[in-house]
Amino acid sequence: MTPTGPASGANGGRARIRLAALPERISNMESQLTILLPVAAVWLAAGVVADGLPRLRNTRMLRRRTGWLLVLAVSGVAVTAAVLGGGLFSTGATPVDRAAAGLALAAGPALVATACSVRRIRRLRAGAGAFASAPATPAPHGLRAAAAHPLVGLPLQVTALATLPALIAATGTDLGADPGVTGPAITVGALAVVAIGVRHALRHNRFAERARPAVPSTRTVGALHV
Repeated sequence: MTPTGPASGANGGRARIRLAALPERISNMESQLTILLPVAAVWLAAGVVADGLPRLRNTRMLRRRTGWLLVLAVSGVAVTAAVLGGGLFSTGATPVDRAAAGLALAAGPALVATACSVRRIRRLRAGAGAFASAPATPAPHGLRAAAAHPLVGLPLQVTALATLPALIAATGTDLGADPGVTGPAITVGALAVVAIGVRHALRHNRFAERARPAVPSTRTVGALHV
């Protein structure tokens, strides 16, 4: 039986309102993704470039990739600050305001990247530039150890990871709405950060061990008996 009366009219009215609001929601979603995707892409590219720096065996390539990384890191900081600043000055629930709210989680790692990573990347580029007169020189283990330092790549990669919740929310999926999803998502994110940090620390220690000069043995050689 088809329902009639005031109840069916109210349901039909709500359905029409939802359908009328659907194009606006899709437009806002697309605008929010248009803002967030470049931010996430820049941080992801910076994380990938930083991860490959210690594997470079040539000083010329190390200096070139470090220059790329410096540009990506500064660009990531700039676009993140622009979105967050736009959210502060926007009024109402605009796409910029929602994008800035989503990027609040990435503000902390981006600040660490600004304070630590950019400074270390500049030092690393200057160190690699000292070999400009001999570009084919193999990269010393000391430079590769500096490239593998956790404060070079870890803040960039954590910032890229922190942009994922904002992207997921921009597609219409609210991770915070269901406690059964929020808890596992936070756990997975924390474990991912710990795993990335441990990997960076182990790799840095490995290169630092290679960079240390060999210590001559202090053991006295006994008399040779024939």
